Amino acid sequence: MGGAALSGLRLTILADNNAGPGGLTALWGFSALVETGDLTILFDTGSNGRVLLKNMAALGVDPGSVDTVFLSHADWDHLGGLDSVLEAAPDATVVLHGGFSKRLIGDLRGLCREVVVVGPEPCRIAPGVFSTGMLEGPPAEQALVLQTGAVTALVTGCAHPGVVHLAERGVSLLEGPVRWVIGGLHLMESSEEKITAAVRALQDLGVTDVVPTHCSGDAAVAAFGRAYGSRCVPGGVGRSIDLPLS
Repeated sequence: MGGAALSGLRLTILADNNAGPGGLTALWGFSALVETGDLTILFDTGSNGRVLLKNMAALGVDPGSVDTVFLSHADWDHLGGLDSVLEAAPDATVVLHGGFSKRLIGDLRGLCREVVVVGPEPCRIAPGVFSTGMLEGPPAEQALVLQTGAVTALVTGCAHPGVVHLAERGVSLLEGPVRWVIGGLHLMESSEEKITAAVRALQDLGVTDVVPTHCSGDAAVAAFGRAYGSRCVPGGVGRSIDLPLS
């Protein structure tokens, strides 16, 4: 795995239970396409492969262009499209962690080019692309950390271990702030006090932009909107975000 230094960064939400600007099908779950300029990463696969491929087609995304499938955790709403994606992209590398079923890991070895099993420690996947390592949940989960130029980002599936904990792991890994936090924040059943504490903690860690999606919850989205203003970008299926290089 690997390649040349990153030359750009775009994230497009392909699956989300929140409606987005494109009028695409919204189902419970999450998936996003991360394009670095040198690598095309599918982060999670939503809950339904047919709908995921339909949304990809509507957005002009060729599933065969996926180099790497990064799986945050083993819940159904993040794994549902995996078979459909690997049918279209059999040469992709799948990155998951040791908390996944050993039988699933064994089966995947015959369905893709390579399976990378991440342990509890952070690891480098490609230049500027990292895993936080597996953190305990439940369920156990990993998040994606990106660094290109001055851009740093954390992409989460559901943040079951806690979005602050994942962001702290990203800061430690990069030895500097993680500016963007994108994805499910798992605050949909949290109290106002817990949501406020999470907002403040991320601000203290140097997070400057947030894109709350999937399981973040309306109250948390509103709280981040109040705290971050225009730097809280609405999620939703079809949303595409270009992260500036400086």
